[in-house]
Amino acid sequence: MSEISTKERLSYDALVVGAGIAGGETALNLANIGYKVLLVEKELSIGGKMILLSKVFPTLDCAACITTPKISEIARHPNITVFTESEVSNIVKHGENNFTATVHRHPRYVHVKDCTACLLCEKVCPVSVTDQYQFGLIGRKAVYIPFAICNPKAAVVDIENCTLCGACEKACPPGCIDFTMEPEAFELQVQTIVLATGFNLFDTTKISRYGSGKFKNVLTSMQMEREIAPTRPYNTILRPGDGKVADRIAYVLCAGSRDDSVGNPICSQVCCMYSMKQAQLLMGALPMADVTIYYIDIRSFGKGFEEFYQQAKDMGVNFVKGKIGKISEKENGNLILRYEDIAEGVVTEAEHDLVVLSAGVMPNLGIDKLFDNETLRLDSYNFVKQEDILASPAKTSINGVFVAGMAAAPMDIPDSILSAGSASSEAISYLISNEK
Repeated sequence: MSEISTKERLSYDALVVGAGIAGGETALNLANIGYKVLLVEKELSIGGKMILLSKVFPTLDCAACITTPKISEIARHPNITVFTESEVSNIVKHGENNFTATVHRHPRYVHVKDCTACLLCEKVCPVSVTDQYQFGLIGRKAVYIPFAICNPKAAVVDIENCTLCGACEKACPPGCIDFTMEPEAFELQVQTIVLATGFNLFDTTKISRYGSGKFKNVLTSMQMEREIAPTRPYNTILRPGDGKVADRIAYVLCAGSRDDSVGNPICSQVCCMYSMKQAQLLMGALPMADVTIYYIDIRSFGKGFEEFYQQAKDMGVNFVKGKIGKISEKENGNLILRYEDIAEGVVTEAEHDLVVLSAGVMPNLGIDKLFDNETLRLDSYNFVKQEDILASPAKTSINGVFVAGMAAAPMDIPDSILSAGSASSEAISYLISNEK
């Protein structure tokens, strides 16, 4: 990963905004043929959401085994400079192959190149707060390493929760903790831009009848993903409410998608499949557990998806076609699901130990505000509008600016990688066609 000075005016061939699987793939494609790329990521690690997953559907390959070699290649590539904890603003197009932007990099309060990830600072820190990378299932310290396979693997000080007691600074063997670090701003000049800003998961607390955020044994799909993952917060799959192993687990599909009442009428494309993936993994981890999936429609449309659906049924996953009306909690923490059973034509109830809400996919808002003198058009659902979705799916309303991955629309991991290939190809064509 290239080193830079705060006094430099930075110049690159391409700017890639977002270092998830789509942004990383785009950066690699451009860098491998000789272009200099700046890869900007707002989080503490590159790898996006994929690096936090357990396995991928429908092959059940290890997500970390796919992602970690890729992000290691990105971090070590001589043609890629990575900025984490950074944000892009004030993009101005001055002409073809001529964009300027401002990059703001937030202080980590740790010199990454000197940090050995020894965790001694974490051990002595007296402050505990909720761990955002375990989605609130456990706590972390105010100085911490984000997660086991993050890149860069270095500590970071959560300055908002830090008491500035100095314990971590004293315990750090290489002396890499530095509370004098300040925010940095860089003026950037590039020839092309690729937007790979990803997506957000629907905030399930907005559906009050499901009890998300209120009932401890109602989880989101990402919380369950972390419970199943090799770097999970617990040694096994537990109910957060009381630490018991769940026997009857329910999945509620379309929690925040295909629902006009919550402002997201579209299908998120991945919820059915990741729920079936988790159900299969749960049945392997908890052989005695009963897993039920409540669905409106099963949309197993991709290669191998229908076979994956049949495999879940053959393993004993119970599929119930019905819309959940309300979830209520008993004194023992168990949950009562009131739902309409479409097949039987009745309204009935079922009791479960643990409920998982399969959250829908939402656009990452504000991407159109990055541009000062051009208009980046969004579609009616606030994803980046693909101007020619059939012939050139990566093209946006601004010539020289391209889109990759879920910034354009809901899609799974293979489609995100294909989208990155399209974006990098379009960007290369643009660079070549406008060479002076």
